[in-house]
Amino acid sequence: MKTRIKPVSDNLLVEPLEREEKLPSGLVIPDTAKEKPQEGKVIAVGPGKYEHGQLVKLEVKVGDRILFKRYGGDEIKIEGKDYLMVGMEDILAVIE
Repeated sequence: MKTRIKPVSDNLLVEPLEREEKLPSGLVIPDTAKEKPQEGKVIAVGPGKYEHGQLVKLEVKVGDRILFKRYGGDEIKIEGKDYLMVGMEDILAVIE
């Protein structure tokens, strides 16, 4: 990515990871029938959020694979590629 994006506060830039497009039977699922991805790779993180005058750093880091709420985050396009800007409150888990 040539354009540098630095999220603010407790936001993360996430690259959504698409699920398998083909069923075990060999049928291909069309784009219109696919569910929104809930898994992604963290590309950039904000510095954290201030609570009671203290900076609380994020629990995730660049490179982590995460699960997020199905309709969490805002879709953005950078240099023709789709990303999500997701708040820490929409992160459900880190995949290890």
